[in-house]
Order: sequence, then structure tokens, then C-alpha cells
Amino acid sequence: MSSNVEEPTEIRARVLLVEDDHEMSRFLCELLSEEGYAVDVVYDGTSALERFKITSFDLIVTDLMMPRMKGTELIGRLKEVDPNVPVLLITAFGTIESAVEAMRAGAYNYLTKPFRSDEILLSIGRALEERNLRKELQRLRAEVHGRYEFHNIVGKSEKMQRLFEMISRIGDLATNVLLFGESGTGKELVARAVHYNSSRCRAPFIPVNCAAIPETLLESELFGYLRGAFTDAKRDRKGLFQEATGGTLFLDEIGEMPLSLQAKLLRVIEDKEVRPLGASRGEKVDVRILAATNRELEQGVGEGRFRQDLFYRLNVIHITLPPLRERIEDIPLLAEHFIQKFSQAARRKVTGITEEALAALIRYRWPGNVRELEHTIERAVLLGKEGPITPEDLSPRLLEGAGNDALVDEALSRRYTLRDIEREYIKRVLETTGGNKTEAAIILGVDRTTLYRKLEEAKTKE
Repeated sequence: MSSNVEEPTEIRARVLLVEDDHEMSRFLCELLSEEGYAVDVVYDGTSALERFKITSFDLIVTDLMMPRMKGTELIGRLKEVDPNVPVLLITAFGTIESAVEAMRAGAYNYLTKPFRSDEILLSIGRALEERNLRKELQRLRAEVHGRYEFHNIVGKSEKMQRLFEMISRIGDLATNVLLFGESGTGKELVARAVHYNSSRCRAPFIPVNCAAIPETLLESELFGYLRGAFTDAKRDRKGLFQEATGGTLFLDEIGEMPLSLQAKLLRVIEDKEVRPLGASRGEKVDVRILAATNRELEQGVGEGRFRQDLFYRLNVIHITLPPLRERIEDIPLLAEHFIQKFSQAARRKVTGITEEALAALIRYRWPGNVRELEHTIERAVLLGKEGPITPEDLSPRLLEGAGNDALVDEALSRRYTLRDIEREYIKRVLETTGGNKTEAAIILGVDRTTLYRKLEEAKTKE
């Protein structure tokens, strides 16, 4: 059995009241309606679950002792449908044991009858306020991710924003793309982003590492073979070009491909046709090629290790991925991204990172780029203490290497004075903190007054 109360003109929130005592349910319904809440009333847990599955509620108020289902069981069932809904539990049988049971079940608060009107209204108000704050936090996180994440690539720096724009522009082009970047900069992530941002997104994306497969196997992997083409060819096998038809083939470390295979790859690109080993004729394929390298292919062309005609075929659009040391303002965002990723996977309560640990990450040179940062955060989450990541949770190697800042190399090459180095470092730290001077002062190890004075001195010098 259930009943509905006429909704107020301006609804503060929608509340589901679960109370088998009709007198108490009438009292609470009138009280909440007068305060501007829209109230639905049911008299048992089963009815509450049915109503909750078809109607959206901001808050649940439920009795503890009810027929067919206890309030604590109802809380668990409600949380399976919506883990974020706040539940206020009320009971006339208040004990420490029942209170502990209620909180363990996931209740926001626990009130013992008889309670005052202002007491339950205050508890409801606080529960809704916390729910609204959580929803706002989720909204802001989604906004940040939407703005600074592109197909799992994270970055707010100007270089990364330009990269995102380039990916959006070239997605639907049919041309081949050559990605250049140091190891760990995310070349495969960018290749996937290009594929999934294109009309080919419903077709396969097939990656192959040209450096990881022996030359004798790479040809059959790429082009396939017919039964009897060689000793172990006991059945026909499609090559990766055939598997990827309609989609994208990602050739990672293309610079490691043997010259003999480069000629065959060039023929496939020009003819759009692949001939499996042992076949007498070719088969048409529709494949977009994205290639990647961490070596300068122009140098390989000059040294005769890479075919010039193939280089021009692959290098129709050239994208260079910046190393992490050139976009240090992305480090806090990347760190937060990886903390959330690994803490959720490991079910550990790692709540962020301290300013001191973040400063160490910013000072480090990151020769392994984003991949190294990802592994560093994963290690800290799995082996460190719960709570925020501290310098003690980072590897000693990283802390020792934090002194080898890329800024020092830049300063030497440009013949900076000590004052120049100080000014440049303050500028970069402020860029990293998004202009937050309090946060910048903590990273720099000075008070805000000193930071303001140094900024004024820098303006004077300009």
C-alpha cells in the first residue's frame, strides 16, 4: 500500500518516506511538505524498492523495524540501485548495536524516536547538502575531464590542447599519419584517439609492434598466408591488413621494420592490395595506416636504413608528441587521474597527493615520460599508506633524480644568470598551479610575501 501527497509549488527535494506506523508517517509527511519537500509514502521495504526503481528520489527516510524487510536490509538494497542516495534511519528501539548496524549498512544518520521536528529537519538538510556537494564535485570532475581528457589522453597544457585539436581535425581524413615521440609519451593512445574520432571507429583498430616480432614472423603477421605456404602453415590465416580492413592498422616502432618488408608495405599502400604468402593474386583492403616511431626516420633514410619513398607515404601528416618535461603543468592533472584510476582498481583510500610529493614530481625529469609517471603513481598507491601520497611513498630513485631538472640543462644552454633561473622557475611553478600563488609559494618553499616581492622584482626587470 502506498500514498502520495500533493507536491508543493517549489520543491526543495524529493523524499521517499518508508514508515509502517501510519500516525508517524502522517506526521512526517505533513512536516516535510510544509518545509517544501515533495514526499512519497510507502509502508514497507518491498514497496519502497519498487517505487525507488521507477522514481528518482534525493533522500530516503526509513524506519528500522518493519514487516517483510528491516530498514538495514532496505538500505543495502537501495544502495545497489543508487550508491549515492542518502538514507536517514529512524527507530523506536534505539541501541548502540542497532546504530552501528545502521551506519555499517550505509545510513547517513540514525535518529531515535521520539525526536524533535527541528532535529530531523536539520539531519535531512545536512544529508541533502552533502548530496548536492557530491553531485557538484562529480559535475566539476566531469567538466575537467571533458575539457582536459581526450580519449584517455590527459592534458591541459597548450601543447596538449593543440594536439587534441589536431586529432579532431584529422580524424575523418583518409591520409596516413606518422606519430613521433619519445618512449612513453602515449603514441598508441593518440593513434587510438585518431581512430575512434573518425568514421572508421566501428571497424577494428589493430596495433602491431614492429620491433617485438621477429622478421621471419612479421611478414606472415601483416600479410597472412595460405595453407602449405611454408612448413608449419597447416591452415589459411588472415593477415593483420585483412583483419583491419575498414578500420585502422597501427604500426608502432615502424623504424625497426626490416628493409625487405618496407618494400612490401609500400606496395600494399600504393596498390591497396595485400597478397598473402603462397597466394597467386592479391586481395583488396581498405586500411588507414597510423605509424609511430621514437627515432628520427629522416636520419634512417639518410643512413639507408629506411626507404625514402615509404617515409613520404607514411609522413603525409606528422604529429610530434611532447615529452612530459616540456609540459610540466600537466603533471598535477595526470597524477590525480592515475591516483583515481589505481585507487579505485585496488580499492584503496588514496585521497590525493601532498604539495611536497607533487613538487618532487614536478622537479623530476621523467625520462620515461607519462608511462613512467603512471607506474610511479601505481607503485605509490599500492605500496604507500592510505590518505594522500607523500614523498615517503615515492621511490628513492625518483627523489634523488628530482634534482636533475630539465631547467638546469636549459639554463646552461641559454647561459642564464641565477636571477634568470629563479624568475623562470617561479613562472613555471605558477603555470603549474594555474596562477594559485598560495600553492606556488608552498612548492617554492617561501611565504606569500616573499613570492609577491619576487614577482614585483621580475616586473621591474622586464
